[in-house]
Amino acid sequence: MIKHRGFPGRLPGTDFQFVIRRPNPKGVTPLTRRERRSDRRPADRRADAGFMQALWEQFGDQPFERGNLDAGRLSWLFGREVVAAEDPFDPASYDALLVIDVDIARASFPDVFEGTRW
Repeated sequence: MIKHRGFPGRLPGTDFQFVIRRPNPKGVTPLTRRERRSDRRPADRRADAGFMQALWEQFGDQPFERGNLDAGRLSWLFGREVVAAEDPFDPASYDALLVIDVDIARASFPDVFEGTRW
């Protein structure tokens, strides 16, 4: 499992986790698409935006390995803003390649992409 050096461990001032410290001994938690409803708490929305900003600053529009990124936090973006970058895709692999769908991410999180020329 690759550890993404320089990636924030959590949203500052909260307990919203962005990375895991070590592989799960019971097996890899698979990525699943989680539906974000309009009645989500503001704190959850900030965590999604903060995670997207961290992904964008770390990887930009280039493919990246899932590695030590938290499956729960990643699942809130998976299938929309973050998509599989390989076929076949294994959602239960730390080596799985992902990529940000910039157009959808910009529409979902305009504040994150404000001022970028993408």
